[in-house]
Amino acid sequence: MRQDKSTGTSETLAQQLLKVACLRVGQQFYALDIMCIKEIIRPLPIVAVPKAPEYVDGVIHLRKAVIPVVDLRSRLGLEKTGSDSKGQRIVICVIDGRIVGLLADEVTEVVSCLSSDVRPTPYYLSGKEAEFFPGVCRKGDRLMMLLDPRKIVAYEKRIDMSSLESASLTEDV
Repeated sequence: MRQDKSTGTSETLAQQLLKVACLRVGQQFYALDIMCIKEIIRPLPIVAVPKAPEYVDGVIHLRKAVIPVVDLRSRLGLEKTGSDSKGQRIVICVIDGRIVGLLADEVTEVVSCLSSDVRPTPYYLSGKEAEFFPGVCRKGDRLMMLLDPRKIVAYEKRIDMSSLESASLTEDV
């Protein structure tokens, strides 16, 4: 029995293609798999929730749903900016059946990259912080840390990314 090579090749390419939304938080760029993204919206008024973790800004009301909002700047150990930033977006995600909003400084674009372009997390990012970032991918001359949304939302401690803010990713990726 002869196998059609063109069909096998297109299936292989489709399986290797990863579509990600590019998020800017501070000076760094991050990538989030679009399969967990429901929509991207402009910031809505956020109502503070007493005794919530410090990285949870509060909740928003979107189409009869109350959605918690995680400030990625706070989550990644960066100083918060004013709420008047024009590029800010809330990325509404579905994570394990729950809806959560991730507040980013900017959502720049949606790109496709091959899974072969994804490299392991840099060696100097080890320990608990490493599990938030399953890898690094390159888009042109820009490097983006892949985000694991489940870990970002579930982990209680603040993620210390100050080493990435002060240093650039110069590893050959």
